[in-house]
Amino acid sequence: QVQLVESGGGLVQPGGSLRLSCTYSGFILDYYAIGWFRQVPGKEREGVSCISSSSSGSSTTYADSVKGRFTISRDNAKNTVYLQMNSLKPEDTAVYYCATPRHSGCPKNRYDYTYWGQGTQVTVSS
Repeated sequence: QVQLVESGGGLVQPGGSLRLSCTYSGFILDYYAIGWFRQVPGKEREGVSCISSSSSGSSTTYADSVKGRFTISRDNAKNTVYLQMNSLKPEDTAVYYCATPRHSGCPKNRYDYTYWGQGTQVTVSS
């Protein structure tokens, strides 16, 4: 059974940092891509970042709004994908989700992601 669990969210001041973790079970991470998404009430869920499978070279993609501030990485030995978020802004406030499409590449369409975690709240406020 595939399971994804996010952690690491919280309240942080503007300019601060957080590291989100996505711990998974039920599949071999080496073979699958993992994406991070976020959603605020009343808006569609948007893609933040994605890392392809190790066999595909662990290539990464980022939304323009987070480029240069967020970094995605994976630790296959720990069954975990991380999202390091630096220089956080109030507009980064959202519930953050991780998801997998159960294949090696990073789809552009969020509907191509098959399994999702429950989400973790990130609030950036002074």
